[in-house]
Amino acid sequence: MTSLISFVVVLGILIFIHEFGHFIVAKLLGVGVEKFSLGFGPKLFGKQIGMTEYRVSAIPLGGYVKMVGESLEAEITEEEKALSFSHKSVGRRILIVAAGPVFNLILAIVIFASFFMISGLPVLLPEIGAVQEGRPAEKVGLQPNDLIAAIDEKQVENWEDMAALIKGSKGGSLHLEVHRAEKIIYMDIVPELVASHNLFGEDIDRYVIGITPSGRFETKDLNPFQAVGESLYRVWEISRLTYLSIVKMIQGKLSAKTLGGPIMIAQMAGHQAEAGVVNLIFFIAFLSIQLGLLNLLPIPVLDGGHLLFFFIEAVTRKPVSVKIREAAQRVGLVILGLLMMYVIYNDIMRVLFE
Repeated sequence: MTSLISFVVVLGILIFIHEFGHFIVAKLLGVGVEKFSLGFGPKLFGKQIGMTEYRVSAIPLGGYVKMVGESLEAEITEEEKALSFSHKSVGRRILIVAAGPVFNLILAIVIFASFFMISGLPVLLPEIGAVQEGRPAEKVGLQPNDLIAAIDEKQVENWEDMAALIKGSKGGSLHLEVHRAEKIIYMDIVPELVASHNLFGEDIDRYVIGITPSGRFETKDLNPFQAVGESLYRVWEISRLTYLSIVKMIQGKLSAKTLGGPIMIAQMAGHQAEAGVVNLIFFIAFLSIQLGLLNLLPIPVLDGGHLLFFFIEAVTRKPVSVKIREAAQRVGLVILGLLMMYVIYNDIMRVLFE
């Protein structure tokens, strides 16, 4: 029950933010909105306010905003042309369609920035938890609980900084400043090249000294500007890794079995809700980024597909023909249908065999 409730709450928030982006920008740019729906299918309940019907529909796997004159073949009166989506400039149509995914990204930025301003930024300290046998760290006398404070006179504030400096050494000698209890010790170390795996399981070679972190964190206070900057960086990193994962799947270097659908989202939402409200909020931020990015893919029926047609129109100075768009929409629906069936199959296999 926790998973189901969490699933509905999470998807409801994400869909609302996405559709509200389309809705508010359409209104600001003078486009009439006939329907604002959370969910697809039969209407559960709703209310008419002005020309817009606000409704909640039965299938909670999406939503939509129906605008006046949304399609070129829509029949509209002369009076409605001023409110018609298709009669607006291509620039305004691009802004309206892009607003949904952009609002999803903004939601993630707001969540991250709010957390960093209130709670600070958790930083993994460059403190040694274990020293691997036979590695350079053991040979030069590094010990558990040692804190690596500087490398080649460059201050090290976190584990990531330290790892980057070691990686960038290219196997050259490094001068360490190590804090051990109340002592400061200086030593030289030469990283060694080892075979390893990256985030996608690909074989890589990297320079290491043979240590693992203690797992101790320190909270760094951030002002509002720093918090927003850090949140932008986090959203950028998640976005970069998301698109890189898609590329790796297309190349066959990452298994498509890692894809998950509504069952997986419901399970993960339930786990995060049980772990605490903060975990659930971060999960919402992560999924909001995924929803925004996936909607920007140039697949017909998705926002990215519409944007592709509008960009072509902006370059050629004439809209893509209705026949081509209808054919593309059918292809897009087939692609999305097959993808949905595949991720649901993945979900079922996980539930049965994991």
